[in-house]
Amino acid sequence: MKKIAIIGLLALTAGLGTATAQKDAQKDVKTDKSHELIISDKSGWHKIGELTADFKKEKEEVIVMGADRFASIRFKVTDAPIDLVSLEVYYESGDKQDVKVNMPVKAPGESRTIDLNGGERNLKKIVFVYKTLPNHKDEKAHVEIWGLKTNVAGM
Repeated sequence: MKKIAIIGLLALTAGLGTATAQKDAQKDVKTDKSHELIISDKSGWHKIGELTADFKKEKEEVIVMGADRFASIRFKVTDAPIDLVSLEVYYESGDKQDVKVNMPVKAPGESRTIDLNGGERNLKKIVFVYKTLPNHKDEKAHVEIWGLKTNVAGM
């Protein structure tokens, strides 16, 4: 009986140590949300990706994966303002669309809706160029990219 109690106590202790180690390991993992897997084909707006504009570079790239067919895109900005200068939209077909935006986006705020050439198309990646705008706390902008699915036949 003593052996069973000792074995049970050891098993319980080992289990707690493993759970703590897994929890600590998860804290150290940084997630890169500059690309996400889009799994829904429902009509409407879907988040394509998000990132923090670190203001050390003024060009960011977002890879689009999964159900990546969109007709329009827009940017939502929180935490700090940015000035969207331009976009390079790369399609899976190999085509590229250059878009001049030249629009400051307040935080919280969002850009205008940007229609993609040819209606709803498969996106490969979006590269956007921005400039920092002064803010009182030197905060970094959190930027989300959203895509509109219309599911219009023939596009």
